[in-house]
Amino acid sequence: MKIWAAAALLTGLAAAARGQTAADAVPGGRAAEESHRLGHSTTLSGGAAQTPDVSPYSVRGIDVSHYEGDILWPRVAAAGTAFAYIKATEGGDYVDDMFAANWSGAAAAGIARGAYHFYNFCRSGADQAAHFVKTVPRERGALPMVVDLERSSDCAAMPTRAAFRKDLADFVAAVESAYGVPPVLYVNGEIYDAYFSGDDPGLKLWIADPQHASPQIPGGAAWTFWQYSWHGAVAGISSQTDLDAFSGDAAALAGLAAP
Repeated sequence: MKIWAAAALLTGLAAAARGQTAADAVPGGRAAEESHRLGHSTTLSGGAAQTPDVSPYSVRGIDVSHYEGDILWPRVAAAGTAFAYIKATEGGDYVDDMFAANWSGAAAAGIARGAYHFYNFCRSGADQAAHFVKTVPRERGALPMVVDLERSSDCAAMPTRAAFRKDLADFVAAVESAYGVPPVLYVNGEIYDAYFSGDDPGLKLWIADPQHASPQIPGGAAWTFWQYSWHGAVAGISSQTDLDAFSGDAAALAGLAAP
């Protein structure tokens, strides 16, 4: 798990918001890893890294994809995992190899679960929504889907804010119509600053910030989920995995579920 170079991200995303391409702004582009999993990018950080303090948040979960391999979901449940977000799709045609197994396994273990889509900034939002809807069944009680917004090498020329927000609106409208609940936006500090700061998207936010004692969002926006570690250890998962916290209690988490 490598982290993208902070200077490259800050420069490239700021340029994208001004209408430049990332290639124009950042010589050499992104660091080597092709992770395409939830997170593992840099957040805005001032000063030394801090240890995340999740003690105020008792409802905790994980997010997983094929990178975790075969998961023993009963053991994950026994470890106290309240929820799991499972990678389903990416772009307009990719389906995660482990989605079906993880989706059914988490449900059988009694873990609240939702699906996430890794968004490609260079593809149509409507096309990506159609791909997700085709892949993920509508199920009563499922957590709202998450759209993972972070840079990858699949889209070297990041869109302007206006172009992206139009595509995102198309995506949101399609998935809300299909599932009956609006999606949650997964962002890091750079993405939020470039595409949402000063213009509230009106959707719940999941912030990736393992570098602070509490999650930091530019402008102090409220958060619903917090990804506080990329290197967690959970019984039933043989590799390191991402750890997440929910801002409310168990009843509030259940209240997010699809009707």
